[in-house]
Amino acid sequence: MRHLSTNLHEFESAAELENYINENENVMVCCGRMGPMCIPVYGVMEELEEERENVKFAVMAFDSPEAGIIRNDPACRGFMGLPFTMYYKNGQAAHATSSIQNMQQVTTILDEQFGA
Repeated sequence: MRHLSTNLHEFESAAELENYINENENVMVCCGRMGPMCIPVYGVMEELEEERENVKFAVMAFDSPEAGIIRNDPACRGFMGLPFTMYYKNGQAAHATSSIQNMQQVTTILDEQFGA
């Protein structure tokens, strides 16, 4: 299995992801590769992880067969650019984005979905 080189929690199975989103109220999962569109998002997440105690941040390798749980989610239908980023609230998909996101874009979504 391919692993991402981040300091974030990494899911290796769909079951692990499902358990995590069901056990935590607010979860942001970035599903991507170690590429120019994904690495900046991982950096934003690593920085926010220290500030946002009410949110759990994690990553998943896009090319893993197990990542189908995100790739095939209806919220990601029509997405073209990596990474696919999912925001889960109380075990349910609350929001999804694709392609690179900067700090302001991510914090806006976190505030809207999970509260400041």
